[in-house]
Amino acid sequence: MTNSAEPIRLKLPATSANLGPGFDALGLALAMYLIIDARPATMFRIDAKGRDAAMCAKLEDNLILATYSSVLIAGGREVTPLHLEILNDIPLGMGCGSSAAALLAGVFLANHFGNLGWSRAQLLEEACRREGHPDNVAACFFGGMTVSSFGLNRINTATCGERLKWHMLLVLPSSGLATKTARALLPDTYSRHDVVENVQNAALLVSAFALDRPDLLTVAMRDRLHQPYRMEVCPLLRLLLPLSTESGIYGVALSGAGPSVLLIVDPAVDESNTFSKIRRAVNDPTVEIVRTSISQGAVSSKLIFSANR
Repeated sequence: MTNSAEPIRLKLPATSANLGPGFDALGLALAMYLIIDARPATMFRIDAKGRDAAMCAKLEDNLILATYSSVLIAGGREVTPLHLEILNDIPLGMGCGSSAAALLAGVFLANHFGNLGWSRAQLLEEACRREGHPDNVAACFFGGMTVSSFGLNRINTATCGERLKWHMLLVLPSSGLATKTARALLPDTYSRHDVVENVQNAALLVSAFALDRPDLLTVAMRDRLHQPYRMEVCPLLRLLLPLSTESGIYGVALSGAGPSVLLIVDPAVDESNTFSKIRRAVNDPTVEIVRTSISQGAVSSKLIFSANR
């Protein structure tokens, strides 16, 4: 059984869900991390560095702490105050899975400091239940490209592509977008033609990751269920989708619910040329381009804090 007084370190990757046609079913772990060093304290305290540090350091409306406290209360455990040292590299509100990483972190911390003794399956199920859909959480948990679904009263997952050497470029606008806003734009019904095309492309997309077939991505990342309806609030998508047929660019898709856009690119092609294509297409100096790659899943480990902390 875990000693609840021991500090712990968590390292959770960013995720890009949907990947075009894989709406609420596919997620890809990216090498951009939320790293948390946690230990018991006399009162809650957060020291944060990295992206959006001021938001990460807030005690009010903090998703990590809210999840941590809620899980412990539901389990009949005392809520032990924590001192968190956070190094965050996941953009907030950009469709990069920041909420999934925070939820999973809160569940991990509650399990550790509350001595819940949960299995990996229980940890995953609790975080997915709180998120409402498993795509980002499962990818953050397992890494690689993870397919997930709710069925038979459990979460079913399969992971592939963890060791692919494909390069990823995230194109980030200057302002974020709430997932709730993006979801509200989707229709209640779809045509059979659109649904069939998405099923075909999603199946092809999983095959591309499983078999290292980047040549399939141009077609496999095409979507009819969510991207066309989100272009109004995700203008980068309209500008960058045409690049999916350019040499050296395997595929282009909205990252999660947006507004960021993910490009999967050939590692053998000159990256500066790809950057130039993106810059010409976007024509906005405030847009940020982030290099990343496919990541392994979440890691938790004991941490010995340095004496000067």
